[in-house]
Amino acid sequence: MSFTRYSSLNGRTVVITGGASGIGAAFVRGFVENGAKVAFLDLQQDAGTALADALGRDFVKPLFVRCDLMDIAALRAALVTVRAALGPAAALVNNAANDQRYDFAAITPEEFDRTVAVNFRHVFFTAQAIAPQMKELGFGSIINLSSVSWMRGIPQLEAYASMKAAIVGFTSVLARSLGPHRIRVNAIAPGTVLTERQRTLWFRDEAAVAAAVAQQCLPDTIAPEDIANLALFLAADDSRMITKQCLSVNAGTAGP
Repeated sequence: MSFTRYSSLNGRTVVITGGASGIGAAFVRGFVENGAKVAFLDLQQDAGTALADALGRDFVKPLFVRCDLMDIAALRAALVTVRAALGPAAALVNNAANDQRYDFAAITPEEFDRTVAVNFRHVFFTAQAIAPQMKELGFGSIINLSSVSWMRGIPQLEAYASMKAAIVGFTSVLARSLGPHRIRVNAIAPGTVLTERQRTLWFRDEAAVAAAVAQQCLPDTIAPEDIANLALFLAADDSRMITKQCLSVNAGTAGP
């Protein structure tokens, strides 16, 4: 298969949260391959370093900054480091998340607060820190990762799905606030993407994979690169009049 390359991304600074593995790593690879100056923030030191080194052999090496995104002071400091190294960001991909399951009857306030911190709070404050850089440029694209979980109502994801629904609301309001500055804000809601984590925790055998695919209109599994391809489009000039949207990449999954 052949995929589009976006010349408008060449040389632009792109910031990605949670880029060391899974869908995040596909974002990093996609933007690097399109010529962007990429910085990604993640807590996984070994995975982040390995990804940056591997991509640096064939492309401009992305900047990996180790950061605990739940520590807002550390997040802000990391973004200052990125700005100093690469210049103002033209695109932000708010990707980092953790879909930890909890029994609704037993989840504690501490577990709930951690779910908020790892899935939503950093999304809000990363956008807050990056928006002034985009105003300086006179344009920009913020891409927030939501999920189909809040649309479909998946058990044990009450807390996680609530945060992913909140991201859609945040996206809608922020798009209105930043639109006058030609800053676009959109959300992506992935369907069942079979990352290594998903296969390890929830789709451990082919029967589970087949059951997930059977709910789709299309008979193929959704790859991280399928989500990255949409993010590339939303960050590029080709989508210049698309904002305030939540777009789902779910292969036509049955249900709402």
